[in-house]
Amino acid sequence: MIIPCIDLMGGKVVQLVQGREASKVLELPNALSVLERFAEFPQIQVIDLDAAMGRRAQAEIVEVLAARKPCRVGGGIRSVERALEVIGQGAVKVIVGSAAFTSHGVNRTFLEELTGVVPRQNLMIAVDCLDDCVAIHGWKEILPLTSGEALPELERYASEFLCTCIDVEGKHEGTRLEWFRKLRDTTPLPITAAGGITTDEEIHALEEMGMNAALGVAIYRRMFPNLFTGDGSSLASGHSR
Repeated sequence: MIIPCIDLMGGKVVQLVQGREASKVLELPNALSVLERFAEFPQIQVIDLDAAMGRRAQAEIVEVLAARKPCRVGGGIRSVERALEVIGQGAVKVIVGSAAFTSHGVNRTFLEELTGVVPRQNLMIAVDCLDDCVAIHGWKEILPLTSGEALPELERYASEFLCTCIDVEGKHEGTRLEWFRKLRDTTPLPITAAGGITTDEEIHALEEMGMNAALGVAIYRRMFPNLFTGDGSSLASGHSR
C-alpha cells in the first residue's frame, strides 16, 4: 500500500530533503487541496514538523485532515499527554519517534508509561537509521543501536514500525531495498518503508516483502507534476496547481 505523506510547517504542506528546514523543495498553502489529490489512497501519513521542532503544533489542520481521511500522525510526540491529544484530534495511529529512545538505547520507561494509557494498536514507532544506526532529534544524534537491535526490543510497545533510510531520503536516487529486506527478517510486525522510494519497481518490491511504502517528494511529483523540473526540484513554492 502506498501511503502519501503530508508534512506540515507554518500552516503549509512542505517537503524537506533529509529533514532539513533549509532544504525545502516544496511548499503548498492548502492542506485540504493536497488531501483531495490523495483521495484514492486509503490512509495518509501526517507529520507536524512544527510540533517536532518545538513550535506551536498544527492542531487545527491535523484535526480537519483526520476528520476526512484515516491519518497516522506524528511530530513532537514526547509525552503521554501529547499522544492523547493527537488521538483526540482523530488520528488512527500515533507515530512516536525520538522519545522512544534515550542516548543509550530504547526508552523503556516512557514507552511503558505510554502503553499503559494508549492502546498498543494505536501506536507506531519510527525507527530512522543512518548507516543502519538509529538517529534521533532531527537525525542529529546517532545512537550506538542498529535497526536489528532496536526493532525486537520495541515490538512490545507498538503495532507497527515506520522505518526510514536516511541515507537516501529526499535524494530521488532510489531506496535501499536490501536494507528493508534485512529489516523484514528482524520482526513480524508490519513495517512501513520510507526514504528515497522513487519507482514503481521499488514499491512493488516492498509490497512483495509485505511492506507499505510512505512516499514524500515522489508522490508529489506524480500528483503535482507541474511544480517540478526534470531533476525533481521545485519550480515554485507557495502555489497549488
